[in-house]
Amino acid sequence: MMTSIALVAASEVLSPLDGGWFLDNAWLAPVVPTIGFFLIVLFGKKLPKKGSEIGVLSLAASLVLALGAAWQWIARVGSAGEEQFVSPVVHTWTWWQAGGVQFTIGQHIDGLSVIVLVVVAFISTLVQIYSLEYLRGDRRYTHFFAALTLFSAGMLAMVIAEDMILFLLGWEIMGLCSFMLIGHWWEDGANSRAALKAFFTVRTGDVGLLVGIAMLFFAANDWTTSNLGLSGFSIRGISAWALSGEPNSTVILLAAIALFIACIGKSGQFPLHTWLPDAMAGPTPVSSLLHSSTMVVAGVFLVARLYPVFFTGLDILGPSSNVIMIIAAITIVIAAALAFVQTDIKRVLAYSTVSQLGYMMLGLGAGAWLPAVFHIFTHAFFKACLFLCAGSISHSASHHSFDMKKDMGGLRRQMPITFASWVACASCSPAAAPRGAPKNVR
Repeated sequence: MMTSIALVAASEVLSPLDGGWFLDNAWLAPVVPTIGFFLIVLFGKKLPKKGSEIGVLSLAASLVLALGAAWQWIARVGSAGEEQFVSPVVHTWTWWQAGGVQFTIGQHIDGLSVIVLVVVAFISTLVQIYSLEYLRGDRRYTHFFAALTLFSAGMLAMVIAEDMILFLLGWEIMGLCSFMLIGHWWEDGANSRAALKAFFTVRTGDVGLLVGIAMLFFAANDWTTSNLGLSGFSIRGISAWALSGEPNSTVILLAAIALFIACIGKSGQFPLHTWLPDAMAGPTPVSSLLHSSTMVVAGVFLVARLYPVFFTGLDILGPSSNVIMIIAAITIVIAAALAFVQTDIKRVLAYSTVSQLGYMMLGLGAGAWLPAVFHIFTHAFFKACLFLCAGSISHSASHHSFDMKKDMGGLRRQMPITFASWVACASCSPAAAPRGAPKNVR
């Protein structure tokens, strides 16, 4: 019964060990596209491809770094023999110290980080390549690639974050970039309204993240400093504190609820799910990236990363259902029902995403940490492909929305590659239900 939480707990508490070059320098994965963003902004319009080449190359470099880290992590797990857990690769740097409190920034690489790092880097690279043709001739072509590159950098930074300050920075960068990308064609009033709706809805949830971080810092800082030599912002320190038996039950309960409110907004859970289908107003590459492996997964990742806090605060595996399970179950049913009455192909996929995110949250709420994380991995690939197929159809129809129940039919002959890709990816959807995870995820 305690397998999932024990896995997370041990990963957080064990002392870090040295890793290979890719593991030790995984922090470069978000740094490279961040540099790429500034290069696109400063010099993009003067380059032959208007800056798109920088975006593609920077994400491709991040993919190489992510794959290298994954390869070394798998080797690290394999060399552990029969040991049950493998300690994370952690490196921190102090950037400010005041009042006896250290503010650090650093990387925390473990099985969870490696999985999501590879998913984000891989899909971001494919979306960048797809966008080369999809946005060709767009009046804000350079601006689009700058925002798309920074968007991916924010998610990569959040994934490797060792402390909640860097986590919050990556979280907010994604929120800002999503506003710019959803409203890319802002001349259309519907697009502008969708961007504003997404921005303010997610900001509502972000208040919970700020409150939760503050509560955890003030509650855990003394214990983490005296026992572990870590600040109250350290994810390792917070997780160890949550499992130490020291937390006040009311404080950790309120902190977990505050953090989960942020997850509700970011991952489109009921009742803050309405922004996600409207976000389809943006270009299809944005929809593909946003709905598969980046922004909407951030809330699920937060629960998985700080699982000891939620496990203790919400009494996961307790005698009664917890708030995560209840909200997730409601989201699954509502999103699936709404998907049946949609006519726009992208909105159907959007509600499908909301429902699948509900399944991930339900797994975490039920204590099934490994299956939930594995579902992040599987869902990202087939959903990204489905959105890109939808974009192919939309692009062929001159970007016009149309009733898929009335206006579609016979496209198999005109678009055989898109048809084959759609069938292949759609067939993966039922198989994506959580059924376990590979051994090397530990």
